[in-house]
Amino acid sequence: MKWLEEMPFIVLIGAAIVMAWLPVEPEPHLVEKLRMFRAGNLTAFIDILDVLWHLLPALLLLCKLILLKRKRSPSSEPM
Repeated sequence: MKWLEEMPFIVLIGAAIVMAWLPVEPEPHLVEKLRMFRAGNLTAFIDILDVLWHLLPALLLLCKLILLKRKRSPSSEPM
């Protein structure tokens, strides 16, 4: 995942924020889907894909943080 390691943090942070809050009106999709999930109505495949689409930048940011932590971990250095 060299492309993820080379991607700047600011790009991922910005994309995660923007995708989490789009569309702004009438309410962000993630808020709408969370309400659907809590009500037990998040069953349509397209709704699940929509949640994944809006969470994708945040998931990539999380992966980048995990990769960075593993790379800097002293246990990962060869002996």
